[in-house]
Amino acid sequence: MIRVGLEKLVDSGLVLGEKRLGLLCNQASTDCSLRHSRDVLRDLYGDGLTCLFSPQHGFFSEKQDNMIESAHQRDPVSGLPVFSLYGETRRPNAAMFDHLDVLLIDIVDVGTRVYTFLYTMAYCLEAAAEYGKQVVVLDRPNPVGGKAVEGNVLEADCASFVGLYPIPMRHGMTFGELALFINKEYKIGADLQVVPMQGWKRSMFFRDTGFPWVSPSPNMPSPETALVYPGQVIWEGSNCSEGRGTTLPFELVGAPFWEHEPILERLAGIDLPGCRFRPLIFQPTSGKWAEQPCVGFQLHVTDPLSFLPYRTSLALLQAVIQCWPREFAYKKPPYEYEFERLPMDLILGDSSLRKALEEGESILNLEKKWQPGLDRFLQQRTKYLLYD
Repeated sequence: MIRVGLEKLVDSGLVLGEKRLGLLCNQASTDCSLRHSRDVLRDLYGDGLTCLFSPQHGFFSEKQDNMIESAHQRDPVSGLPVFSLYGETRRPNAAMFDHLDVLLIDIVDVGTRVYTFLYTMAYCLEAAAEYGKQVVVLDRPNPVGGKAVEGNVLEADCASFVGLYPIPMRHGMTFGELALFINKEYKIGADLQVVPMQGWKRSMFFRDTGFPWVSPSPNMPSPETALVYPGQVIWEGSNCSEGRGTTLPFELVGAPFWEHEPILERLAGIDLPGCRFRPLIFQPTSGKWAEQPCVGFQLHVTDPLSFLPYRTSLALLQAVIQCWPREFAYKKPPYEYEFERLPMDLILGDSSLRKALEEGESILNLEKKWQPGLDRFLQQRTKYLLYD
């Protein structure tokens, strides 16, 4: 079993002296025995831990969907104040940072550009640089591995809280590596330290780590969800159900107007390795098409090594657009505090990609077009990789 940064911090006995500590975390921030990082740090530093911060979905990961805010609160276990970074503000302010000298970040990420925890960390780095505070990132696995990188690099005109930097949809980096990358490449200049993991290899998917999975957000119930998320998240930008309101969010996708056979016929000629689309009908209890039968599929990953989640979901999206141009629709704003730009463009990170899909350009041809940007990213990230 691997040892995550939280456990390595305990092993190292990192001395932080009389410094006051804050902790950015949520319910998934645990050690291998499922003990929460707030309790581990209180044992280690006592009253030195002075405050907590929570990202999107809340301290207990209880908020279901986008733009459902969390209020500041008091932690019922420790009595410490919990400052919400997904409420009245998404950036920590001077009053919050007055409580600390060092911010510890212990967050489970899912390896996908649009997951907002990454940008909460980035805002914390910016605040730390502005207010003269130190940041220590306690590293954790990228659950979808550290080797495979996939997708187009975000274009500047699509920057938002689901994509602030020109990185691909599936970036293959850990949170600690991303912190180092962002802090240096985008000249944030925070006083940053990363406590790396022990035993993690870039070839590992989450099931290979031996570490227990705790859902970092309500609709990320398993590592299998994380595997499909770099592609299936695109359905958030449409009127099709991404499986919210079911027990298999993101693994299920569909809508009442879909039909199985026309979709499968269009997908048959595309190389979509490592997965199977299993036809079914599901009925969400909430969200899009609540209480209505949706014709769709469960996306089964049969080989994580060869599976290409972004290619797979883009191919499915294009098939649906072509089969039902009148019934299919893009979600309208707002989406993650963007009130004018199309949510699909923000998710895809490139409005020209949406237009190319509508015009029927092949996914494989699109991949060739974005490969130079992907190559530049791969070269750029090299100096920040901590493992293997």
